[in-house]
Amino acid sequence: MGELPEGMEMPKSEITTPHPSASVVLSRERAEGHEILLGHRVSELPAFPDVWSFPGGGISSVDRAAAESHPEWLSERGADRVSTFALLREMVEELGVAPDGAGGFCEVSGEVRELVCGDKSGWLESMESGELTSDGFHCEMITERITPPQAPARFHNLFFHVPTGDPGVTPTFPPGRSEFDEFRWWRPADLIASWESNEIRLPPPLVTLARDLVEAIENEGDLQSACDALAADPPSGRHRFEYGPGVECVLIPTNTLPPATHTNCFILGERGGERVIVDPAAKDEEGLEELSLKVQEIYDDGSSITATILTHRHPDHIGDLGQISKIYQAPIWASSETLAAIPPCDSDRVLSEGDSFVLDGPSGGIRWEVIESPGHCPGQICLVGESGVVSGDNCTLVGTILVPSGEGDMGAYISGLERIRALKPKVLFPGHGPLVANPKRVLTHYIEHRKARHQKVFEAVRAGNSDIPSIASAAYSDSPRAHPLLAQDQALSHLKELQKTGDVENDGSGYTAA
Repeated sequence: MGELPEGMEMPKSEITTPHPSASVVLSRERAEGHEILLGHRVSELPAFPDVWSFPGGGISSVDRAAAESHPEWLSERGADRVSTFALLREMVEELGVAPDGAGGFCEVSGEVRELVCGDKSGWLESMESGELTSDGFHCEMITERITPPQAPARFHNLFFHVPTGDPGVTPTFPPGRSEFDEFRWWRPADLIASWESNEIRLPPPLVTLARDLVEAIENEGDLQSACDALAADPPSGRHRFEYGPGVECVLIPTNTLPPATHTNCFILGERGGERVIVDPAAKDEEGLEELSLKVQEIYDDGSSITATILTHRHPDHIGDLGQISKIYQAPIWASSETLAAIPPCDSDRVLSEGDSFVLDGPSGGIRWEVIESPGHCPGQICLVGESGVVSGDNCTLVGTILVPSGEGDMGAYISGLERIRALKPKVLFPGHGPLVANPKRVLTHYIEHRKARHQKVFEAVRAGNSDIPSIASAAYSDSPRAHPLLAQDQALSHLKELQKTGDVENDGSGYTAA
């Protein structure tokens, strides 16, 4: 971790255990093709904000209690009974829909829904009273996915297809707060087309699921037959993490800043066309194996690897280039500062502000522009494309970003965030953590937070604190859990910027307001 203060070591983060969960793929019949229901997740949600997803949620103690106390309910479901009960409960909470007891569906009464939304045990109570029923309910598990290990909350999710016929059901929002602010019915092919046109955002598991549905419909003829085929052999295990059109992600385990556990290695370009690998990062056996599997997949797609691009010189982004060269060989493109930190090669290419490159693929050329964002690290670059911005270590949804006092530049860092925000990117593809589907909101939060901290450091000096430990203690009084060495190092970064702007002076005896 090149950004840590000298002599400081951070404990390695533990990868969180996935929580069992279930999602419902509701479908309805239409003459022009079956449609599936998705909801747009509210911007303020901590997990997967501003993306379209299927209704669902984690399995609760209420769902387990229902399975244990009422073995007669859905006894034919077998091993997935608990997941099915979670599915039924989530349908009531999020959609206001429940089985009608005759193979169809009905709208849940306001009283029952308010009871269930207020306390999950209200669902079991309503089932036992007969106000809700599972009689006649049919679903089939069509796939399972496990949230990637770089996410703060992880789920082992089962996706269930629930056909609702013609005209289908009408979802409604629950009383109080909802995870969704819009519901929409989609033909699977239209869903993928909208995603590929950068009109909507989808979490990576839903991209591959939608692709599976489209392929199965082409093979089987209709959605119901497609889901029957998937249910017979549900896809599971390894699958592609498509973060955006022409942007895949490989998670490389690295010794990075906690709570992150991995570095995002991005593969840019279309399958079957020219590809570049960004921040391969692999050093240990596990990481090198992950990279090797992806490289083989790239070649199996009929693609070529045009270059390796390094966003910056920190060790958790470069990896072991000697070992990586045994997996594949390609020219390295990076800033002059980054290239100076690695062994030289005649095929190296310096990337600077204003440079660009085009990756040719089956559907044409994809252009990426280079911009410099050196605040976190000298020579750090970002890649700007139609799909979004490969943003390096500028922001993350997991943990925080450091601006090291030794090599960072706080003013340049804040200016860099403002510049990226001004580009109005659709998505950020950060160096660590999940994709950022709402860049404006996240970048604004980072900018305002850093500016507020900058002011706190200045106020600490004006209050008479003159040495770094006391300045950091005062400026970070609202963050008692912050590591003292990190707080002092970040305070020093702010102080250097305040000296640069003439707001703070240091004559050798301590810091004072100018």
